Amino acid sequence: MRNLSSTSRGLLVTTISVLAILGCSSLAPTQVPYPTEDPHLDISRVSLAEAKAAFDTGAAIFIDVRGTQSYEVSHIPGAISLPGEQIGSRLDEFDKGQWIITYCT
Repeated sequence: MRNLSSTSRGLLVTTISVLAILGCSSLAPTQVPYPTEDPHLDISRVSLAEAKAAFDTGAAIFIDVRGTQSYEVSHIPGAISLPGEQIGSRLDEFDKGQWIITYCT
């Protein structure tokens, strides 16, 4: 990620932040779930089965965007802790070609 332009880096930070926020939004059981794709952001949602399969094969990584304390209490085994406020400063840690799946619950 060191070769990304400031515009590309900004877009990546924004995308990851939006994914984290969307992933953290809670829904009441009677509400309709988010659409498969957000037409404004062109960010696809992924099913649990698809996410697990991608993680199991190494095609994706899970990033837990909750605070460190919540991560320490419980997290997906193998997930990386990256609290939302640290996203911008830690992007260089990840391969720009890696599929990143954020979660917060």
